[in-house]
Amino acid sequence: MRREETGIVIETSENKAKVKASRHGDCENCGVCPGDNAMVVEVQNLIGAKVGQRVAFEIQEANMLWAAFVVYLLPLLALFVGALGGGILGTNLGQPVLAFQIVGGSVFFTVAVIYLKRYDQAVKKNDKLLPVITKILC
Repeated sequence: MRREETGIVIETSENKAKVKASRHGDCENCGVCPGDNAMVVEVQNLIGAKVGQRVAFEIQEANMLWAAFVVYLLPLLALFVGALGGGILGTNLGQPVLAFQIVGGSVFFTVAVIYLKRYDQAVKKNDKLLPVITKILC
């Protein structure tokens, strides 16, 4: 499933463009995007849109759901698994469980954050995952 958004091209380079689009209801409470009412999205520009043109672009909903899972749930899941594993290890070694839970949760959370950084870099390099400009509106 794809969702269509509109925005204005603010920069172009090769087959990519940066589009300034207004926020929508899904982003209302996030705060990650720059500006109060706008976000800048890097998109594929296969139709040759130029700076200043208003364009429509499509975003794959599946990519957005996966990204939300990776960014929000993966670190929490890693923290939980690390704390659980640390607690089990502490119990088996006869040591203070709380200390092992804290260390285990911290280690797994840190590994998840490092993974997120690398995942973000890989996604930025994969043009197939970028939104695509579908038409020039004006």
